[in-house]
Amino acid sequence: MPERRSLVALLGLGALWAAFLLALLAVNTANAAVTVTAARVWPAAEYTRITLETSSLIKFSQSIVKDPERLVLDLEGIEPNAALTGLSAKVGEDDPYIKLVRVGRFKPGVVRVVLDLKTEVKSSVFTLPPVGEYGNRLVVDIYPAKPLDPLMALVDSPRQAAEGSQDLGNQGGDKAAATPAAVPVAKSEPVEPKSVQAENPNAGLEKAPKGEKRKPELQVTRLVTIAIDAGHGGEDPGAQGARGTHEKDVTLAIARQLKAVVDAEPNMRGVLIRDGDYFIPLQGRVVKARKVSADLFVSIHADAFIRPDARGSSVFALSERGATSAAARWLAKKENEADLIGGVNLDVKDPYLARTLLDLSQTATINDSLKLGKAVLNELGGINSLHKGAVEQAGFAVLKSPDIPSILVETAFISNPEEENRLTDDAYQEKMAKAILSGIKRYFSKNPPLAKSRLAASGAF
Repeated sequence: MPERRSLVALLGLGALWAAFLLALLAVNTANAAVTVTAARVWPAAEYTRITLETSSLIKFSQSIVKDPERLVLDLEGIEPNAALTGLSAKVGEDDPYIKLVRVGRFKPGVVRVVLDLKTEVKSSVFTLPPVGEYGNRLVVDIYPAKPLDPLMALVDSPRQAAEGSQDLGNQGGDKAAATPAAVPVAKSEPVEPKSVQAENPNAGLEKAPKGEKRKPELQVTRLVTIAIDAGHGGEDPGAQGARGTHEKDVTLAIARQLKAVVDAEPNMRGVLIRDGDYFIPLQGRVVKARKVSADLFVSIHADAFIRPDARGSSVFALSERGATSAAARWLAKKENEADLIGGVNLDVKDPYLARTLLDLSQTATINDSLKLGKAVLNELGGINSLHKGAVEQAGFAVLKSPDIPSILVETAFISNPEEENRLTDDAYQEKMAKAILSGIKRYFSKNPPLAKSRLAASGAF
């Protein structure tokens, strides 16, 4: 019996010692300083984003200080290191909102980051959990106090697109502004009552003088606006090729090429949804296209697959009932996760989104999207093999505009070494852009754009 009691006592003492060690470890872990592992800055005319990647979740507080304008961030439980103090060197002189970044210890356990600003701003600061290759992130978005109006930028200058006062491309802009051509459009005309038509079958018809051709009817003079969306951007690099090529860089290069050839057309104008290396939420891309009253929406991407031999171009449209194939479903899921990687503040409720992205019947718009997609796919087949011979459908969030025909173009497989090389070639990017434009023109030749007031359309939401 004494031996058994001694064994029980020893076991009890061991359990107490183990519990003490676990408690001590928990305290040390709780008191361990959070480490900044990376700092990134994404400047753009629309907004500037600063991202601090941290070893664990970080506590923070923020405030705006006036005269002069400053944004102050207090980061708790953190020690300054090279990654954090090096943030100031990442802010360029051409940043539209940030003049200078200062980092220093404010009080024990708190580091203060001060952003000296160039103008009055609004800020959004939020944290993101680990996703993909990223760990915990603290995101600081700095917007102009008065949001840029992309529609008014278009009214002020046809060469200025969705980034407000920033010039998104000079090629062909003056030509489009100076010589807008007549574009066939569907336009309602007054109809004579049946009684009048019965008495005079030729009522309402004017006789053209001999030798003079009758002018084509149902036409107005206006520019057709094509919203060109370069997929991914900023924190969201998209797919990556074997040589390290990022999808976001390829899509932006092709989007710029497409804008250049569209602007060279006398009756068309291209609007870049993204004209720099920064992130735009998927639904925000739809809203932006509607703000400029776009006639079409074309989203540029470069596909990837687990097998390097997958190749070819594809075109996708929205589906309300489900994907047309397993591959389309997988791709839509992957593309729709861009918001998780790029980083969206889910606490902000944008009233424009609620009113724009209603669960409306999109049947007519989807039918037009399929026609547009077929026309573009046929043209792409002339410069590249086709991964699928028909337009596929899936629930892509970026295509959910209720009133703008929208397609997603997978230009090629960036995961295929041969196609990766072609996607980074300027000449091939231009061929791709011209093929997409040819498809757009073929679509418009059979489906003239509707006559509409740009200002009225922009105020619809």
